[in-house]
Amino acid sequence: EVHLVESGGGFVQPGGSLRLSCATSGFTFDNYWMYWVRKAPGKEFEWVSTITDNGRVTVYADSVKGRFIISRDNGKKTLYLQLNSLKTEDTAMYYCARNWGTDDRIVGQGTQVTVSS
Repeated sequence: EVHLVESGGGFVQPGGSLRLSCATSGFTFDNYWMYWVRKAPGKEFEWVSTITDNGRVTVYADSVKGRFIISRDNGKKTLYLQLNSLKTEDTAMYYCARNWGTDDRIVGQGTQVTVSS
C-alpha cells in the first residue's frame, strides 16, 4: 500500500522559512516524478512544484518561483519542499502527491502552513 506522510508545517511570520518533508513507502520512489500541491480554505488545489524521478529537473508555479525549492532523496524515499520568503498568501495545507493530474493520483494527508504576523 502506498503511503505519503507530510511533516514540517507550522506557523511562521511573513518572510520566514519552513522545510516540508514527505516520507514515502509502498512503491519504488525513484521510478516516479513527485509533486507538491496546496489547498487554501475555500479554494481549489493549486499545483506548486514538480520534480522528475532522478531529481534533475524541477518546475515551479509562478506564484512560488524563486522562493520555494523542491528536492528529493531517493535513498531515503523522501520528498522535500523548502519554503523561503513566505507570504500570507502561501497559507494552505500542503500535500505531496504521486501521479498528480491523472485519475490515479495519490495524495498524502497534508501538513498545514500558516503565514501570519
